[in-house]
Amino acid sequence: MRAVRIGITGPIGCGKSTVSAMLAELGAAVIDADEVAREVRRVPAIEREIMERFGSTDPAVLARTVFADMAAMRDLEAIIHPAVRPQILTAIEAAEDRGAPAVVVEAIKLVEGGLATSCDEVWLVTCDPPIQRGRLHDRGLARDDAERRIASQGHLRDRVEPVATRRIDTSGSLDDTKAQVARAWSDLVR
Repeated sequence: MRAVRIGITGPIGCGKSTVSAMLAELGAAVIDADEVAREVRRVPAIEREIMERFGSTDPAVLARTVFADMAAMRDLEAIIHPAVRPQILTAIEAAEDRGAPAVVVEAIKLVEGGLATSCDEVWLVTCDPPIQRGRLHDRGLARDDAERRIASQGHLRDRVEPVATRRIDTSGSLDDTKAQVARAWSDLVR
């Protein structure tokens, strides 16, 4: 049986993982594109390509480089993304084979990576900018690093807005977010 496929996306620090975890508690299988990308980066051929282009495979070094230079970001994505998408599609099929009622694909580049077209719904997770910055600070990111990461995502909301079927605003309390997720889940599993 084909599961309901939910794509979760939104700017950094807005609560994509929190929303995905709430959906997992409700029975959804969750596929985190960042985790898949980390696995793909460890494939020897891809590691070599990253090393040739960036001189390092260290995630912290790569992050500093690509969040400061959009051309470097595009180069890294061009190396990694072709291997990520097939892995995610395989994981979706595996979750459906296991009988998951819903499969969540959490991906910052859901639309750009072509994964939105594989989803029945696209949820845009957002929050107010001061809350976003506070969350990034709470994660230990320095202010300038947080600002670079936010800026690197450009107008993500504008790009996702036209395809988003639902918007989850996590600016309020955790209970408020949980209520929004529960309502959306209830709509989907009817």
